[in-house]
Amino acid sequence: MKNMSLSRVMTFAVVSALAMLSLAAPSSAQQGAAPAVPSVAQQAPAASQPPAAPPQAAAPTAPSDAAAAPAEREGKLLKAAAAELRELSPWSMFKSADVLVKAVMIGLAFASLVTWTIFIAKMLELTVVQRKLRSALVKIADARSLAEAQFALGAKGSVLASFLAAAMREARLSAGISSDAGIKERAASSFAEIVRAEARRIRLGMGLLATIGATSPFVGLFGTVWGIMNSFIGISNAHTTNLAVVAPGIAEALLATALGLFAAIPAVVIYNVFSRAIGGYRALLADGSALVMRLVSRDCERVSSAHISRAAAE
Repeated sequence: MKNMSLSRVMTFAVVSALAMLSLAAPSSAQQGAAPAVPSVAQQAPAASQPPAAPPQAAAPTAPSDAAAAPAEREGKLLKAAAAELRELSPWSMFKSADVLVKAVMIGLAFASLVTWTIFIAKMLELTVVQRKLRSALVKIADARSLAEAQFALGAKGSVLASFLAAAMREARLSAGISSDAGIKERAASSFAEIVRAEARRIRLGMGLLATIGATSPFVGLFGTVWGIMNSFIGISNAHTTNLAVVAPGIAEALLATALGLFAAIPAVVIYNVFSRAIGGYRALLADGSALVMRLVSRDCERVSSAHISRAAAE
C-alpha cells in the first residue's frame, strides 16, 4: 500500500509539472512575439495610407513671340543649310552665290577660256612658222646668190622669202651706186624692220596672258572678300554663330578664289613657255637674216668684180 501511494504521488507530480510547463509555454511565446506585433501594427497604418503625390513640376511658361521667332528662324536656317550641304557642288554654289560673286566667277571662267584658246592658237602658229623657217634655211643654205636662193625657195610665204625680197629690192634700187657698204647697211636696216614686225606679230596675245596671270588671283580674292562679308551679314541677321548656317556662303566665296587660281596658274605657265619658244624663233630669224646678208655681200662683190674687169678690159 505504501508503494502504491508513492507511485501515485510521483504520477501526480509528473502530471502537475507537465501542466505547469504547458501553461508556461504559451505565455512565453506570447511574450516573445509581443514586440513584433506593435511594429506590424505600426506599419499597417503607414501601408494603408496612400503614398504622397510627388511634387508637381512647375508648368513651363509659354515662350513669348520675341523669344520663339529667333529659335524658329534658326531652325529654318539650319534645315536650309543642311539641305545645301547635301547638295554642295560647284554649280549649286554658283547658282546660290551673290550677283557680284557670280559676275566675278563668270569673268574668271571667260579669262580661263581665253587663256586656253591663246595656248592652242599660239602653239599651232609657232609650230608652223618654226617648221617653215627651218625648212627654208635648209633649202637656201647652199645657194650662191640671191636669185638662186629665191628660185630654190619658191613663192612660199615665209619670213625668209621676205628677207630675200627686201634684199632684191634694195639691190634694184641701188643700181648704179658704187658703194657696197651702203647697200649692205640699207639691207640690214630692212631686215631689222622685218624681224621687229615678225616679233610683234608672233607676240600677239602674250600681253593678254600676262594680264590674266597677274590679275586673276586678285579678282578672285575680291569675290571671296565680298562673299565672306555677305556671310557675316547673314550671321548678324540670323543671330546665330552656327557654322552650318554660314558654311554655304563661305564655300561660295572660296570658289571665286579657286577660279581665280584656275585662271592665273595656267596663264603664267603658258606665258613662260611661249616666251622661251618666241626667243627660239627670234634666234632662227637672226640666222635667216645673217644668211641672206651673206648672199647680199656675195652679189655685191660679184658686181664690183665685174665692174673692175670691165674697166680693166676697156
